[in-house]
Amino acid sequence: IDSVTPRHVFRIAFHFGLFQFMMPIIGWLAGSAISTQVITFGHWLAFALLCLIGGKMLLDTRSSTGKKVNADPSRGWLLVALSLATSIDALAVGLSMAFLQISIWLPSVVVGLVAALFSTVGITLAGRVLRRWGRVANLVGGCILILIGVRIVISHQA
Repeated sequence: IDSVTPRHVFRIAFHFGLFQFMMPIIGWLAGSAISTQVITFGHWLAFALLCLIGGKMLLDTRSSTGKKVNADPSRGWLLVALSLATSIDALAVGLSMAFLQISIWLPSVVVGLVAALFSTVGITLAGRVLRRWGRVANLVGGCILILIGVRIVISHQA
């Protein structure tokens, strides 16, 4: 993206908030029917998605010698993949809350709103950073996504 507009901020914050709101509810509704599979493989799915997206960012940074990369994280499948990858753990939380027979609605609303708020702040700041640092910011962003994926796997191994 050349510059971050309010429209970009809204789309990203809305989708991140929506996915963070929906995933615990989906997990809660699914209950124990798929709990073993999600708990066993969910972190690997999040890891794979984050590494693929982060790796693509690194490759785009490396291969872009002066040319602009037109990947817009506020649109299409990239936005869906980022929203999904960052909310898979919320699915497992929803499953856990179903086992404990705890209502999921209030926690889901709070998490969704907080995710949207933090996304708004993060994307707004990222726009300023990208204008100044551009390629370096994309390189760091790709590394951060990969590290988040690694952290998810490590936290599930303990």
